[in-house]
Amino acid sequence: MKRQPGALTLSEDDRRVLAVWAADCAARTLVLFEARTPGDTRPRDALEGVWAFARGEMRIGEVRTLSARAHAAAREVGDPAAVAAARAAGQAAGVAHMAAHALGAPAYAARAVGLAFPHDPAAVANEVRWQLAHASREVRGVLWRLPRRASSRGALGSLVSELDAKLRAR
Repeated sequence: MKRQPGALTLSEDDRRVLAVWAADCAARTLVLFEARTPGDTRPRDALEGVWAFARGEMRIGEVRTLSARAHAAAREVGDPAAVAAARAAGQAAGVAHMAAHALGAPAYAARAVGLAFPHDPAAVANEVRWQLAHASREVRGVLWRLPRRASSRGALGSLVSELDAKLRAR
């Protein structure tokens, strides 16, 4: 199936809507990264950048650079929960240039929680529940305009598929 041009990017206003929700989801796990590398502000900078983008105060290219820096921070930290938290921030910032990153941010955040609390069987489900509860009608409406996600493999892919299905169900 051929995708329509711009099908994954949506309008800048739509991406702003998704960016705030994605950044809010990622921000909940930022402490997991900062506890391991207290002097590294790259994931926090990415979130600050995406919130600034959502307010119309930062350009897409600047936020995209911050996204890349957050992902670089993820590659440099050794703790798996911290890696996932940094990736959540990078994905959230990535929404500025491509709306399809919107589900990556909460999925990585939920994964970070699961990795940080491996003995709590409800940790991931509770995080996903928070994410769903904080996805406004406007966020859900924008996500509906994205192409449906194909089922993905692995723990992260399963989280993305679960989020996609649940956000479209309500």
